[in-house]
Amino acid sequence: MKFEHKSVMLNEVIDALNIQPHGIYLDCTLGGGGHSLKIGESLDSDGFLIGIDRDEDAISAAREKLSGLSCKVEIVHGNFSELDKILDSLGVEKIDGALFDLGVSSYQIDTAERGFSYMNDAPLDMRMDRTKNFSAFDVINNYDEDSLVKIFSEYGEERFSKRIAKNIVGARKNSAIETTGELVKIIEKSVPKISDGGHPAKRVFQAVRIEVNHELEILNAAIISAVRHLKFGGRIAIITFHSLEDRIVKNTFKTLAQDCICPKNFPVCVCNHKAEIKILGKAATATVEELNKNSRAKSAKLRTAEKII
Repeated sequence: MKFEHKSVMLNEVIDALNIQPHGIYLDCTLGGGGHSLKIGESLDSDGFLIGIDRDEDAISAAREKLSGLSCKVEIVHGNFSELDKILDSLGVEKIDGALFDLGVSSYQIDTAERGFSYMNDAPLDMRMDRTKNFSAFDVINNYDEDSLVKIFSEYGEERFSKRIAKNIVGARKNSAIETTGELVKIIEKSVPKISDGGHPAKRVFQAVRIEVNHELEILNAAIISAVRHLKFGGRIAIITFHSLEDRIVKNTFKTLAQDCICPKNFPVCVCNHKAEIKILGKAATATVEELNKNSRAKSAKLRTAEKII
């Protein structure tokens, strides 16, 4: 399947990053290279574009898409949790901008055999990096009931977590749950019909995907690392797609944008924390025009900050 992915809020991202033609820019979630292509087209021959992704299919697609750029391009198969190590290996200390486009790509959802979608019957997988061994199969078949309840509740905000987890554990006593279709049937039997038309498996699939790929636990540290590498006046732009990751971004930005983070009951500051960024306005959302062309942009929020030290 050809790697197809519509880059969300493309023009807004370019505006947010305030690209300098000779600058160094880091795309922490390269995907098919849509955002990176637009960034690279704004760079001259002295500019440097670095793209990171853990999906080998994305890496292959991006290499082809970015091959005609005049700027220097370096594409790395890795995880943005390794940001420090990657930049160090490239001899890069400071960057002019960083982009995070979080969540799962359209390609990953639409490629049935990847197991991200509850709309297709496929092996339980959901790995963004298929060189890793741990998959959705391991979560569904090996986690105990309490652990399943925890991830369904925390990562999926699923109201019927206990009932779903209990039925999963009961079903796998007979045989392993091997496909997305089997999992969907268990979920559908566990919850009442959703009146708003939302698919009953949506929240559980989100939760399992987040668990498999450690999406939330690596985010805070990665943002802090990216900000530390920004030059004075450099920008960081982050697109989120659900409230859990957006909350992490919002709170991390808030902490990095204030001078003192001591408890409010402390009479004097003892943390010596200094603001590193200035938050640039409120979160932006997709235009009506974009939403008419790409419904997956509906939940997207773009937050931007600028380095001030």
